[in-house]
Amino acid sequence: MLPDSPFRSPAQRAADRAAKRDAVLRAAVRMFNERGFHATSLDDVATSLGISKRTIYHYLASKDQVLLECVTIGLNQLLDAAAEARTEEGSGRARLARFLRRYAEINMDDFGRCVIRTGEEALSAESRPRFRALKRQIDSALRQLLSDAIADGTIAATDVRLTAFALAGALNWPARWHDPSGAMPPDAVAATLVDVLLRGLDPRPVPGPAHSPSERS
Repeated sequence: MLPDSPFRSPAQRAADRAAKRDAVLRAAVRMFNERGFHATSLDDVATSLGISKRTIYHYLASKDQVLLECVTIGLNQLLDAAAEARTEEGSGRARLARFLRRYAEINMDDFGRCVIRTGEEALSAESRPRFRALKRQIDSALRQLLSDAIADGTIAATDVRLTAFALAGALNWPARWHDPSGAMPPDAVAATLVDVLLRGLDPRPVPGPAHSPSERS
């Protein structure tokens, strides 16, 4: 495209389309979180953006696709956080703590909150396999980080599967009770919760053999 051309280049048009699609998803996810998925219509989303519902269909095919895209963004943010944590230097415990803090922070942001507040029951039968596959990847990543920390001795040996469930369950709940306008920001909430949870995984000294009173004298 010439510098003085009044027409936008293909790259510019693609960027515009992506920005508008993202705006629809952001508006939708906030309404889903505030009102609930079933209480929110695409007309509501369109009105909040000053556009028509027909315009939304130019970017997304259905309300179910809007929800699927919203939860996919949240789940991919968690997967990215796990990948970043695995590249960190330091102990297995430090990498685990980094991921858990980001896990909690993401779940207090718009798209992560939607994953927790809406869940798979709102998705169509056709969309649920993708949701479940991403959830399995996150669980696998958390279990691997736990296993690495157990292997280097920086957390206690534990049932990895049950511990992963316990940690995820505890860090999912702020998505339901944390107030974004409250006094405590998400990073402070996340740091405090992770500190409390990881104390329960502190390595414990292995007791030595018991001795009778006569042996100790």
